[in-house]
Amino acid sequence: MANLLFSFQGRANRAKFWLVALGIVVVEVILFAAILGGAAMSGDPEEIASAIGPVAGVVIFVFVVIATWISIAVAVKRYHDRDKSGWWVLIVLVPIIGGLWYLIECGFLRGTPGPNSYGPDLLAAA
Repeated sequence: MANLLFSFQGRANRAKFWLVALGIVVVEVILFAAILGGAAMSGDPEEIASAIGPVAGVVIFVFVVIATWISIAVAVKRYHDRDKSGWWVLIVLVPIIGGLWYLIECGFLRGTPGPNSYGPDLLAAA
């Protein structure tokens, strides 16, 4: 699991890509719900702001850094699965088109069948 989440080597199929994306969203929702608690329910902006203290800010920052690393690592592996360089992950920096390209390529297009330059086919091994 650590290899999937933190390494930039190898391949990842679409299912793993979507599971990681879903996992990050679930952890994010739980984290923010725990931090904000009932403060967000009140609708009072001052109460919400006071609920987010310095400790919560550090926790959120650490989560964002780790989630960003994991997202990039899995995206690089998706590009490897498509037999492309991991540098293609930088396509998201192109306004509008880049994000759409990334979503289609990583989330919906099938990887190359059989082994490629980045490793064996994960679906054939299953």
